[in-house]
Amino acid sequence: MARNIGKHGELFAQLSDPEHLIQSARAAAKGKRRKPDVARFLLDLEPECFRLAGELASDQWRPGQYKSFYILQPKPRMISAAPFRDRVVHHALVSILEPHFEKRFVAHSYACRVGKGTHRALARAAAFTRNRKYVLKGDVVKFFPSIDHEILKQQVRRVIADARMLGVLD
Repeated sequence: MARNIGKHGELFAQLSDPEHLIQSARAAAKGKRRKPDVARFLLDLEPECFRLAGELASDQWRPGQYKSFYILQPKPRMISAAPFRDRVVHHALVSILEPHFEKRFVAHSYACRVGKGTHRALARAAAFTRNRKYVLKGDVVKFFPSIDHEILKQQVRRVIADARMLGVLD
């Protein structure tokens, strides 16, 4: 994969556009509007998004402190939640980068992909089991914490050329 996205800074320009951040804030708020930090942000939506855009444009934006907590269902695990304003940036990043990465994903990857999801994954797994004698059911323990970030960054850099966008991703 050659670097082919954002050679001239257009990805970062999209990311730091206040209108794009407003759309991203609305998407991030779906189903969470009653949470205090979300409600506070939405109360001053435009000024908050312009402030966020300014921080991004001046390279002053830094991710906030995550809140960590444990859940017990469906299995015990720790969840780390980003502050809402960071989730706005996350949504903005995904909306810009997803179309470029989607075509690079393996066909049988179903999580967090438009038009895929749990039901399609189960249907595909059922189809595989019809003509297979054995099936391995597995779960990778602590998969995300085990990802080597330097290797991941190298893979991302093979696709994205926009240095400022890479700075935000780092």
